[in-house]
Amino acid sequence: MSYPSDLTDDQWALLEPVFNAPGKRGRKHADDLRTVVDAMLYIAQTGCQWRYLPQSFGPWTRVWSQFRRWPRSGTWAHALTVLHAVAREAEGRVDLTPSMVVINTNLARGASNGGFTFHDRGGPYGRTKGAKRVVAVDGTGLPVGALVVPASTHENRASELMLQHLNSQGVTGRLELVLVDRGVTATAARTLGRRHDLEVRRVGWDDKQPTFRPIRHAWRVEVAHGRLGRSRRLAKSFENTTTSASGWLQVACIATTLRHLSRTRRDRPMLATAA
Repeated sequence: MSYPSDLTDDQWALLEPVFNAPGKRGRKHADDLRTVVDAMLYIAQTGCQWRYLPQSFGPWTRVWSQFRRWPRSGTWAHALTVLHAVAREAEGRVDLTPSMVVINTNLARGASNGGFTFHDRGGPYGRTKGAKRVVAVDGTGLPVGALVVPASTHENRASELMLQHLNSQGVTGRLELVLVDRGVTATAARTLGRRHDLEVRRVGWDDKQPTFRPIRHAWRVEVAHGRLGRSRRLAKSFENTTTSASGWLQVACIATTLRHLSRTRRDRPMLATAA
């Protein structure tokens, strides 16, 4: 049985080298890995609990054990980097890495499953106990990096962690400008700029702004957060560790990028015919 969240053959051709990279135990059977990835995309989209995973994906314990490995090894983050470069190429961008990114955070309430959890209080007046999701998008509006930190993490620290993450993924070679909101202090923005040799610009309207107006480029990250919110697994922060929570956020980013790629490639022949 197939599901709308399943990978197409073309999509798997892009991702298979990432998930089936040779390691200590050699390569794994590609069809089995594809089923595991499909299962994780299914859970991210539907919010299905592990034990309710359809039997067509195989034993849920196998999928669960594999999911635990990939966030720790950075596999999901690498898969997002690969897909982002493909998406930029599909958009007609000459360079596969961005020269500008927008970083913003979104609070998610925590849902404890018992035991230790990284969730703590944050947000305005510390009213929200949960997690803070940090997302960076480029000019196309597609996620290039995603992390989850405790809700109490200050915007200064969250932006620093994201820049470190982007650097580790090798996507900062052309980076010149980073847009952040006013939650990042002016002093921290200057420090980040000097540390990473780029411009960190604070954007946002003051409290006296009478009507809503989107901020150039910055609105794209808000749209990205909205799209990621359609993944039911992200309805709340159900994970007990930041590693696992970051993994699910990255899975949702990958699903968003895959849908965008499908639309782009579907519309391109129509545009060429019209021309």
